[in-house]
Amino acid sequence: MISLNINGKQIETDAEPDTPLLWVLRDYLGMTGSKYGCGKALCGACTVHIDGAPTRSCVLPVSAVAQAKIMTIEAIGATKEGEAVQNAWVAEGVPQCGYCQSGQVMSAVALLSSNTRPSDADIDSAMAGNICRCATYVRIRAAIKRAAESLA
Repeated sequence: MISLNINGKQIETDAEPDTPLLWVLRDYLGMTGSKYGCGKALCGACTVHIDGAPTRSCVLPVSAVAQAKIMTIEAIGATKEGEAVQNAWVAEGVPQCGYCQSGQVMSAVALLSSNTRPSDADIDSAMAGNICRCATYVRIRAAIKRAAESLA
């Protein structure tokens, strides 16, 4: 059994130690908010926070995070930054297909948790690893700016 701290709760799983965290979240624990995109940590759809840092869960063995604090999209709205980002996402009409959005939100929240006044360059850098097939990048940037303003 592997014990994990997910969204502030201790959860045990019988997953093999080399099972990617994404599959533990989705298949073992029924937490389907984080998505499978590329399986190579290139697209960002699987992004979760590990000890506050945005991390691609599709290539991360579950055994590597047994001592870490894991936060998923399912709980991000309970943080002030998460709530601000989610509200801004709605206000700016960011999602189209929505597939990448949990990863986008997780990366945006991580940015605003450390920088409440991000420049365009800061936003571009923080969001560079997240791909949106619908190309809503302009609305994503506007939503991050709106969220930052609400946090200021």
